[in-house]
Amino acid sequence: MNTIEKIKKQIKENMILIYMKGTPQSPSCGFSAQAVQALSSFGEKFAYVDVLENTDIRNELPKYANWPTFPQLWVDGQLVGGCSIILDMLENGSLKKLILNTVKKYKKEL
Repeated sequence: MNTIEKIKKQIKENMILIYMKGTPQSPSCGFSAQAVQALSSFGEKFAYVDVLENTDIRNELPKYANWPTFPQLWVDGQLVGGCSIILDMLENGSLKKLILNTVKKYKKEL
């Protein structure tokens, strides 16, 4: 499986996925830390990929997503954006709505 196929599989298999530097428990950059804190505030599970440990993904994802930086939040197969978008959405309430509606949708499908 090539890197793009791996990325597509990760996005498809995880309703909420963040590509970040480090881990949620130990972020390696301030932007990743802020994004994880915002996501964690809703109490829902999310998957992550540490791009520092996966250099192939770190190199290919920006081209695939047409988004140059990390973190990158993907919800229900769609790119939401990076840290500033996540924080803006947290502030205006749309991130909570997106996350909770996505979780509700996936629970119905199970």
